[in-house]
Amino acid sequence: DVQLVESGGDSVQAGESLRLSCAASGFPYGRYCMGWFRQTPGNEREGVAAMHRVGGRTYYADSVKDRFVISQDSGKNTLFLEMYRLKPEDTAMYYCAADEGCGATIGAGTPQSRDFRYWGQGTQVTVS
Repeated sequence: DVQLVESGGDSVQAGESLRLSCAASGFPYGRYCMGWFRQTPGNEREGVAAMHRVGGRTYYADSVKDRFVISQDSGKNTLFLEMYRLKPEDTAMYYCAADEGCGATIGAGTPQSRDFRYWGQGTQVTVS
């Protein structure tokens, strides 16, 4: 079974930084796409960043592309999201996602949730 486990969420002050991690296991595909999404109560899930497992091409939401960096430690099957200059509007539950491809994300140029079947449980980020 595919499992995605997020960690690293915390409560921070505006302007500070955080790094989220997503440990992936059980993934059957050698080539796949992973991403980060966020959601606040009453709102739809928003794409934050995504990247191809092989090749490392990245995609970002406009609201974060100058402040967030998605990366991976391929040897450990771990995905990261480094978040700099955090703002109160970044407050959300952050989810890790994965699947075989990123077709909709490639077409749109920003992370698209319909690309992903596998999701983690989320980690809370609060910025005040």
